[in-house]
Amino acid sequence: MTATDPALTALAQGWCALSALHGRIEAHIERALQAKHDLSVREYSLLDVLSRQHDGEGGHLQMKQVADAVVLSQSATTRLVTRLEDRGLLERYLCPTDRRGIYTNVTEAGLRLLEEARPTNDAALREALDEASRNAELAPLVRVVESLNVPA
Repeated sequence: MTATDPALTALAQGWCALSALHGRIEAHIERALQAKHDLSVREYSLLDVLSRQHDGEGGHLQMKQVADAVVLSQSATTRLVTRLEDRGLLERYLCPTDRRGIYTNVTEAGLRLLEEARPTNDAALREALDEASRNAELAPLVRVVESLNVPA
């Protein structure tokens, strides 16, 4: 394929549309979460991911797993954890079976904030998807997103 190959051009256009959809959704949710809960999208995502942890086999996530789940580097995730810990929304403690491991849990205050913010996040997501569906270039992508049945 060459740079002017129609298949390559279509692929690039599809990627641009997907990127545009993601950017619009994230920006819409960011504004809503910041305005109502003083949370960023990344902070909300981190609280959400960590709130799903449980005790028992495979229940706690390693920092790399958390970073992958919130789509950040490990160092950026560590800084994000520190910010939320400073706000009293997360706490860290040593793994009881491996003193080298550190777990991060959502505090009661973090869980309360997450539950307060969840309807805002969900409504902003719905609004952003509805708005994007009115754009002919983005509408097919919105339909795909809406058809996904991905477990949490």
